[in-house]
Formats: sequence, structure tokens, C-alpha cells
Amino acid sequence: MSKPVLLVIAHGSRDPRHAATVHDLVRQVRARRPGVRVETGFLEFNLPSVSGKLESLAAEGVRDVVALPLLLSRAFHAKADIPSVLSEAPARLRIRQAEVLGPSPLLTAALERRLYEAGLSPADKSSTGVVLAAAGSTDPEAIAVIADIAREWRRTGWCAVRPAFASAGSLPRTGEVVGSLRALGCARVVVAPYFLAPGRLPDRVAREAGGADLLAGVLGAAPEVAHVVLARYDAAVAASALAAAGL
Repeated sequence: MSKPVLLVIAHGSRDPRHAATVHDLVRQVRARRPGVRVETGFLEFNLPSVSGKLESLAAEGVRDVVALPLLLSRAFHAKADIPSVLSEAPARLRIRQAEVLGPSPLLTAALERRLYEAGLSPADKSSTGVVLAAAGSTDPEAIAVIADIAREWRRTGWCAVRPAFASAGSLPRTGEVVGSLRALGCARVVVAPYFLAPGRLPDRVAREAGGADLLAGVLGAAPEVAHVVLARYDAAVAASALAAAGL
């Protein structure tokens, strides 16, 4: 029996760096699992659209699809937008929506990877305060998850880890948290963007991070991210098999 197609669903952006980063990540996923067909669809701004990709898969005769939200938290897109698009897919497709990527210890490891790639030394960890700069959301569950990630990451040996948010209406902002970590007495302050790809909000974080000693890159096509994508795919396939068996 052929394995379900993995359809990676990205948000999309007018910024061409976003789609380029998504495609880089998908190439990594394909290389790690050559026996699985991996496709990409975008919710907006970029092609192929999710609906267009689903229609083309159905026209080819594909039956089983795992739709994986390329999102870091279960906010509006994962809870409403994606289920709405999937509900309008061709009837011949059997689709299971996988879980979002975060939270995961592997994503935290990817954040550290980016900090060290930007020039931080592991020996500096205990004297360094980290701003965990995320998108922000009107969904309190998504905000709480970011706070939990910061709390757990702090326990791995940092001087402090505090969340900040980039979207309008979500507080505190990156610059404020940089200042609070300075006031706390951390010898250095670094900013770790919790974003999968470049775009408007990561650029805003970069503008507000001027008072920090170091700004890391976005998660992008880090190997840990590709690993999480496949772990979410495997979990969705296993859940489908259990459901088919009536367990």
C-alpha cells in the first residue's frame, strides 16, 4: 500500500523569502524520507494554493493525504482556516490534518542552533538573557504556549528567557524585553526569532532588536524542523491506521 501524500501547508507571503524558505525546508523533508511524496500548498499570496494542490492530487488518483500545517502554534490558521479549506477538498480524498509543529524540544534545539550560528558561544549560556520573539496572536492558547516554551527553555541553563511578540496588540514587544533583561543584570542579551521564514513580522523583530547584543536568524530549513515535520506526519499516519482498525 502506498504511503499517504504529505501536503505541507504554509501560510504564504508577499515576501519572496518566505516561499523560498518553505521550499528549502520541503527539499530537506523529501531528502530525509524518499519513500514519501511531499507536496506544498499555500493559504494565500503564493502558488500553488492548498485547494488547487488538493484538486490536482485528486485528479491524479491520489486517495490519502496528510495535511500538515507549517505553523508553530495552534492559533486561528490551524483551528479555522486550514480545516475550512480541507473541508472543501474533492470527496475522493481521505485527508487527515496533522498537528502543528510546536511546541517541541527539537524546535528549541533549532533556536539554540541559530543563536550559536549567529556568534553566541555555548560557554556564554548561563550569563545570557534570551528574548523569545514570536508572532503573537489573539488566541490566548497560542500566547500561553510561547510563555511555556520560554519557561522550559530557561531551565536548560540560560540567565533568563522571556517571550516577546511582534504583531499589533500582543505585548510585550521585543525592545521592551531587551530592556527588562538588561535591567535584570544579564551580561548579554540575545534575540531568538521564533519564526519559520523571513517576512514582515521577523523584520519588525529585527528593527526592535537594536539594543540586543545579537540577533539570530529564523528557524528556516534547520534539520530539527525537518525532523519535526516528519514526526508529525508519522503520528498522523499512525492515528489514521488506528482509526481504520477501529481502535
